[in-house]
Amino acid sequence: MASLFGGGGGSSNSGGLNQERLEMALTEMDTVTDLFNRMVSSCQNKCIARYAEGDLSKGETVCIDRCVAKYHEVYGKVGDKLKVRGEQQQR
Repeated sequence: MASLFGGGGGSSNSGGLNQERLEMALTEMDTVTDLFNRMVSSCQNKCIARYAEGDLSKGETVCIDRCVAKYHEVYGKVGDKLKVRGEQQQR
């Protein structure tokens, strides 16, 4: 699988993809996928009362835009706090 991402299968630190980086990437992907699924579920439940038409109404669209923006803002703030906490622990 490492060769799929450009690594030669070894775990060299000189540009190759090592196991630690792969695990970090998979963890990040799982986190983003979880965030996306929660956001879709929450915003859908809050903004779409019923499915009467094929397209969203203007009110539903505005609600979803705001809901997604709030999720994105909070996710950014949490990420910043975790980054600061991680930097403090490394010292």
